[in-house]
Amino acid sequence: MGVWTAGFWGLVGGSALILGAAIAWFATLPQRLIASIMAIGSGVLISAVAFDLMDEAFRQGGFDATASGFLGGAIVYTAANIVISRRGARHRKRSGSNPQARQPEARSDSGAAIAIGALLDGIPESVVIGVSLLGGGGVSTVTVAAVFLSNVPEGLSSAAGMKAAGRSARYVFGVWGGIAVISAIAAMIGNVALAGSSPDLIAGVTAIAAGAILAMLVDTMIPEATEATHDYSGLIAVVGFLAAFILSKSGR
Repeated sequence: MGVWTAGFWGLVGGSALILGAAIAWFATLPQRLIASIMAIGSGVLISAVAFDLMDEAFRQGGFDATASGFLGGAIVYTAANIVISRRGARHRKRSGSNPQARQPEARSDSGAAIAIGALLDGIPESVVIGVSLLGGGGVSTVTVAAVFLSNVPEGLSSAAGMKAAGRSARYVFGVWGGIAVISAIAAMIGNVALAGSSPDLIAGVTAIAAGAILAMLVDTMIPEATEATHDYSGLIAVVGFLAAFILSKSGR
């Protein structure tokens, strides 16, 4: 039963990509509003990394497994991010409402790189959702909220770039629908593959995801959050962090 629950919550997080794509396709939102969502999502993600992922990893496997996994996740994410950024996915979490922030020249080949970038961002998050259900506990509300908030602007900005490159609605929504399904599968794999694993292994995987998420946050979300709401982005992020902190301490 846990594997299907993991798949459901992974799909919920991934479905935010479809929501963002729909917003980009049918409406135009002010960049300040998108940036504010990014700032809130940044605060929520920081809280999730600190109080859900790293704390749980340390509890499971101690400092060695947590530290090595955390650094390893950041290194792997950064290396992969450099590769796909050079192929047109550097600004995959940008809102696209500012010409300076759009996908580079809306190149026709950037769509595939953006999709790969979304997988790079989303798979660690989805795996963590699956892992959080191990042991019979409920899903981490903070983690699901953080994943959802980070995926909405990514779907929005990436779909805007694909639309500008002349991609059809079938192509755009097919890409994001497929990635949402893959997110669900990744959550299920995380739940099944790590069931019965040693605490050190679970701690390492959780810390790897935490390192990748934090690296993604600094590389992609914070720059977008501060670009349009510079004077208020810190305050908005603090509100998101506080909300997530309250959720993490009041229950899963």
